[in-house]
Amino acid sequence: MENVDAMKLDGAKKEPKVNYLTNGFSLKSWLLTKDHKRIAIMYLISVSVFFLMGGLYAAAIRLELLTPASDLMESGTYNKVFTQHGVLMVFFYLIPAIPAILGNFLLPLMIGAKDLAFPRINLLSLYLYWIGGILTLYALMQGGVDTGWTFYTPYSTTFSNSFVMAVGLGIFINGFSSILTGLNFIVSTHTMRAPGMTWFRLPLFVWAHYATSLVMILGTPVVAITILLLAIERVTQVGVFDPAIGGDPILFQHLFWFYSHPAVYIMILPAMGVISELISSFSRKKIFGYEFIAFSSIAIAVFGFLVWGHHMFVSGQSIYAGLVFSFLTMVVAVPSAIKVFNWTATLYKGSISYETPMLYAFGFLGLFLIGGLTGLFLGSVGLTVHLTDTYFIVAHFHYVMVGGTVMGYLGGLHFWWSKMTGRHYSEFWGKISAMLIFIGFNLTFFPQFILGYQGMPRRYAAYPEELQVLNIFSTAGASVLGVGLTMPVVYLVHSLIWGEKAEDNPWMLSGLEWRTSSPPPTFNFDETPIVTWEAYEFGEESGLDIDEARREAEVSPAA
Repeated sequence: MENVDAMKLDGAKKEPKVNYLTNGFSLKSWLLTKDHKRIAIMYLISVSVFFLMGGLYAAAIRLELLTPASDLMESGTYNKVFTQHGVLMVFFYLIPAIPAILGNFLLPLMIGAKDLAFPRINLLSLYLYWIGGILTLYALMQGGVDTGWTFYTPYSTTFSNSFVMAVGLGIFINGFSSILTGLNFIVSTHTMRAPGMTWFRLPLFVWAHYATSLVMILGTPVVAITILLLAIERVTQVGVFDPAIGGDPILFQHLFWFYSHPAVYIMILPAMGVISELISSFSRKKIFGYEFIAFSSIAIAVFGFLVWGHHMFVSGQSIYAGLVFSFLTMVVAVPSAIKVFNWTATLYKGSISYETPMLYAFGFLGLFLIGGLTGLFLGSVGLTVHLTDTYFIVAHFHYVMVGGTVMGYLGGLHFWWSKMTGRHYSEFWGKISAMLIFIGFNLTFFPQFILGYQGMPRRYAAYPEELQVLNIFSTAGASVLGVGLTMPVVYLVHSLIWGEKAEDNPWMLSGLEWRTSSPPPTFNFDETPIVTWEAYEFGEESGLDIDEARREAEVSPAA
């Protein structure tokens, strides 16, 4: 193993001989790599492609809804478009985005390890993601599916076209990618922490990914088995879910939502971990209530498995079960509220700096707060009877899943971009993009709360004329949102070629990922770091001479 010079822990800086980007720069070396950082970059490219395709389907949906009549596409085509939008966004963007990209890249660096515990399994998880994605895209190009992304029976067992099986197989294979990633994160966190890196010195980003990994391992097999049962029923006509042959369609919903509600936390928990890092870093304060935020991540992962039934209040399940699930839905909001209150307390009297990542953190707080509060409406049995299958539901889960995850993902990507690439992006365009995304998102989805309350059903290509004005607002907002989301692609790619070279520690922080070069060397650290400071320390307590680091890097402080 080649010995690589890196920045020493006392702040002295040496030029690394080689970094992960330039070490054996060939297609074969990347496709066969076991370096967690290269795997993360390949995930970044792959996930971005799926996000682009899912976004194009979203644009088609909003263009159709610009007018009340179904005049852009037929109803059957519209069913396929919103199904394909949901499948690509949920299974191939929202779920893998932060864990596969930021988690893969940063978790070993944050715990002081040279790689994840199982590098070959990490590469296998990427290959499984590609295989699942290719199968899904093949099915979509051959004619697609029209069941909705939830694949509810009997649509997926009797009425739908044959490509349900191909999409199901793609999602089935992709599920194993999530399971292997979660396994790698858990084992790495338990066994590969640097000396002195105790559980309560771990960054909250690591705590969030640890909790997410528990959900991945415990929940993903359930949806995999559900899809397998669906395939068996379609092929053999053994009654599992189809009532015409002795099956129970409610059973499918129980199995599907037992995974799919915890899957919401696979999307949002990593984003919460990112926000903890951003708020502490750009308020220049130690995070308030570290232990409470850490344990609230575990609590969310555990309670997330107990509330799936609130998706089924009008499905025919027992009214007593509905009451229990309604109560548990209110309980699961408590750990999320703890995080929001502690983040707010961290900001209080902090030296807040409004760089691009912090704007995304504020955007996350705004969107997640709206999404969480509207979730309480949907946890109430009486209100849900009126709001189920309306655009209120669409608005709510986009605020939580898309608003929260996208804001956390982009905030983290901008925050660690200089560490990942060794280059700075344009702060000016970064701030413009963050504001456009926040404004465009609210203009797109907030009108949908009103549309849903007024009774506009989801999944319909046509609607009453009196609802057109709000739909025009929503489509106009989608245009602004699309511009905002396109801009980072431009200026981040631009930064790779023309961006200024990044310092090793541009934000002047004490985390281990900032105590190595930018970009990191192939094996992360020349020497195994020894951690003697607490998490989120600033100044002398962190063991980092900030003044000396500033003089050497010739940069001004981040705050």
